[in-house]
Amino acid sequence: MPRLALMLLPAGLIVAVGTAADPVPPAGKISYFKDVRPIFQQHCQGCHQPAKPGGSYVMTEFAGLLKPGESGNPGVVPGNLTDSHLLALVTVKDGKAEMPRDREPLKPVQVETITRWIREGAADDTPASAKGALIDAEHPPVYRAPPVITSVAYSPDGKLLAVTGYHEILLHDAASPGSPARLIGMSERVQSIAFSPDGKFLAAAAGDPGRFGEVQVWDVAKRELKLSVPVTFDTVYGVSWSPDGTAVAFGCADNTVRAVDAFTGKQVLQMGTHSDWVLDTAFSRDGQHLASVGRDMSMKLTEVATQRFVDNVTSITPGALKGGLMAVDIRPKTPGRWLQVRPNDTPNAPRKLYDEMLVAGSDGMPRLYKMHREDKQRVIGDDANRVKEYESMPGRVSGVAFDRDGRRFAAASSLDGKGEVRVYDVSSGQKVVLEMVTGPAYAVAWHPQGTVIASAGFDGRVWLHDPATGKLVKEFIAVPYAPDRIPLARAD
Repeated sequence: MPRLALMLLPAGLIVAVGTAADPVPPAGKISYFKDVRPIFQQHCQGCHQPAKPGGSYVMTEFAGLLKPGESGNPGVVPGNLTDSHLLALVTVKDGKAEMPRDREPLKPVQVETITRWIREGAADDTPASAKGALIDAEHPPVYRAPPVITSVAYSPDGKLLAVTGYHEILLHDAASPGSPARLIGMSERVQSIAFSPDGKFLAAAAGDPGRFGEVQVWDVAKRELKLSVPVTFDTVYGVSWSPDGTAVAFGCADNTVRAVDAFTGKQVLQMGTHSDWVLDTAFSRDGQHLASVGRDMSMKLTEVATQRFVDNVTSITPGALKGGLMAVDIRPKTPGRWLQVRPNDTPNAPRKLYDEMLVAGSDGMPRLYKMHREDKQRVIGDDANRVKEYESMPGRVSGVAFDRDGRRFAAASSLDGKGEVRVYDVSSGQKVVLEMVTGPAYAVAWHPQGTVIASAGFDGRVWLHDPATGKLVKEFIAVPYAPDRIPLARAD
């Protein structure tokens, strides 16, 4: 990770998802850091942060709370409840409050906590260890070491290559990487990124470990943060878009898989039958189902419209899969010979193409599964949906991706400080090992034309390979970095 001072535990939040207020007000003197700041994180900072300063009022650092917004009135006046405009906005009158805008009002206990804090002098008791340099568009990260790259993604038109960094997503010109646009947010960890089907938006699963999770949606053309949604109290993972571009799904460390409306941030799905962290998600091609995988060594299927758990797609025997599953992808196209009747269809219903899903994880073996179970008796220990297994990779597989036609897939793995990226033929299982991968590999993505594979991992480099030959075309450091410290790029 880059060696940077942390900013003041910021969080970009719009709507509280999966959070709850304390049942009673805090005892004793109110603490800004322990009592008030979490309320602002959960309910306010998504619309009032450097990347999205609603009302020209920023709430991610203490000094900003005392300043006036576009109303001209200071948000917080220590010791003065009447002149503290923020308090007036969050106070509930006739069951409604002006802020949070278009959201549920704060709970009475939360308003009381803010009120008492202002009345007691609105002191900033943030520990010195939690203070650091502000990171935003005006103060971008300065890297002293290349950051670990957890995700890469090509835009649907193939013109952009998005790469995760520290507090940011970097948008490179895919044809000529370098001098990227920088989408700088508040989450220090950006775990997963994905472009919307039309390429207009970019979603990220992010957060600060052990503090908050955040789902971001960026307007790609404007380079602006469109939406920021808080989720649980830990980093979230495995972001994916519904085929119609209206919903964003992700996995959580509280063992749930969730989805939110991509335009409002409202939660539209929550399924809680996983028994460990959920690390990746993928929608079916028709958008009716959501597949999720996690550390509990299972792939589960959820019906989107009803939020109903449908099935364990993988073996239902606990521990049948050796290790947790870390990655899943839906096959874009399925050969016509794979036909079945879906479970709820009548015997005379039209037969449909079924989705196939690729999964991989800790045991290093990519596996292809049918999404829906055929009319076979369920038996403990079976793995009836499995279609094919592929040669194991060294270590654990953190990323998998099909090409546009669904005839090939790529997978990235890591073991003992080394990494490998492979391309497999889906039908034959034949593989191509990509050359000159210089460290553990965690992420992989196909160019839409299928002529280039981008992969990345621990050492901060992005590798661009010819998937047909495995030859390295180019590699580069994804973040702005001093050229005298490490080569920015190498082409062979």
